[in-house]
Amino acid sequence: MRSLPSGKTPRSTVQSRRLFYCILPFIILCFLFSYFPLYGWIYAFFDYKPPLKLSQCDFVGWKWFKTLFANKTQIGQMIQVMKNTFAMSLLGIATSILPMGFAVFLNEIQCKWFKNLVQTLTTLPNFISWVLVYSVAFCLFTDSGMINNFLFSHGMIQAPVKFLDSDAHTYLWMTMWNLWKGLGWGAIMYLAAIAGIDPELYDAARVDGANRFQLMKRITVPCLLPTFFVLLMLSIANFLNNGMDQYYVFQNSFNKTHIQVLDLYVYNVGMTGSSLSLATAISMLKSLVSVTLLLTVNFVSKKTRGEAII
Repeated sequence: MRSLPSGKTPRSTVQSRRLFYCILPFIILCFLFSYFPLYGWIYAFFDYKPPLKLSQCDFVGWKWFKTLFANKTQIGQMIQVMKNTFAMSLLGIATSILPMGFAVFLNEIQCKWFKNLVQTLTTLPNFISWVLVYSVAFCLFTDSGMINNFLFSHGMIQAPVKFLDSDAHTYLWMTMWNLWKGLGWGAIMYLAAIAGIDPELYDAARVDGANRFQLMKRITVPCLLPTFFVLLMLSIANFLNNGMDQYYVFQNSFNKTHIQVLDLYVYNVGMTGSSLSLATAISMLKSLVSVTLLLTVNFVSKKTRGEAII
């Protein structure tokens, strides 16, 4: 074996260092925004009262964790919040296959300009804030909104239909809004996966007489399943992370019982409710459960599929 001159570093080592330096800024950002804030968990063990310093507040230990299960009212409220969280997450997982189906059918559009138009129009909602989405919903579905005015003018209703000021079908409405906003964006990863499929597979299938639907069923969908399963595992690992923006802007006194998911409940308790320390304790428990779910899903995936995500 040819030896390297004295003081020379192997080429592979140099390339590895360069690649590491490329990702170093992102590692630092990840640490600053994802791990450094975990220092705030210490507030869960104090009776924090803004704007006092933490050193001026009383240390209460596990008091706030015990408060979560202190009485029937608190337990009932937590159960309802968890029901809402589980319902929204399960509906999100159940509809997670739709972006893959949308990507498959979008890929089959032959007219290039129409395909680009559809993809653009379905992707743009992802970049619209939930505040603007609610503004659109308010203009369309309030008592004096466009939908009610249209129904009135055609004699279809005698009284305004309560779309927003109602607790009916809250889970379904939130799922539909979330799907409208994220369908096109969720399909991008599947479109990239479709672009990576070997064209020779399609050519061989056409030679054997396969039509377009058989090509989708026998080649496209099976090739997308690994991507789907990875995204599905990540969704299960983030089962308790519904987000807050959507539910915050749509919540009102009518639908608060069924729209208040865990993230929104933490916000309401911490910012408008009783205690920031209690909200920190709830958020801390949620993070621990999410990590446990991630490790469980990773273990199951490794045992069943031979592949893991971490």
